[in-house]
Amino acid sequence: MTIQVAAFRWVPPFAQGFVRDLRVRWALEEAGLPYEAVLRDQDSKNTPDYRAWQPFGQVPAYRDGEVEMFESGAIVLHLAAKSEALAPADPAGQARVATWVLAALNTVEPHVQSLAELDVFHQGEGWTVERRPQLEAMVRRKLADLAGCLGDRPYLEGRFTAGDLMMTTVLRVLGGWPGLAEFPTLDTYRRRGEARPAFARALEAQLQAFREHAPA
Repeated sequence: MTIQVAAFRWVPPFAQGFVRDLRVRWALEEAGLPYEAVLRDQDSKNTPDYRAWQPFGQVPAYRDGEVEMFESGAIVLHLAAKSEALAPADPAGQARVATWVLAALNTVEPHVQSLAELDVFHQGEGWTVERRPQLEAMVRRKLADLAGCLGDRPYLEGRFTAGDLMMTTVLRVLGGWPGLAEFPTLDTYRRRGEARPAFARALEAQLQAFREHAPA
């Protein structure tokens, strides 16, 4: 069967281009694997059949006739095991890529998301004045560590892998934060990932669905 990826039919403008099915779309584009987007709205995401596929009613979810999965990191790792466009074939290379994928999700993203949520969900709330410096300091520490790992290489392992795919999607959330400019190698790294043709195709596919289903 054609690979199916569950995605939202429409989301508010602030989330467009950042919904996590983008990660799976990008991985599939890098691997050259055709897929079909199965669009869900806010009602159908809670139906029993979809909850059987994605227990939390989120996106993405994935199926290919052999496996059904959810969680973007797990799906990208599954695809990386199938395609050398996303990871080396040897066990050591696979392990390194898995390490970077999990580092993006577990070490960097939680702090980045917490900072982003201040402006998206809590703008104008008094407590954010005291919380912001703490979050910004933590994000800067993680970015400093990441910049040290990257060094002057174009990608974390010297060549593009699923680890870079995942890390780029995390750094994109900081695109409007002035602090990212303090780490020029990471800002260039992010832009390098966004310049990949496979990323452009994945992003356009997600945005096209939102344009087609925008509320009247």
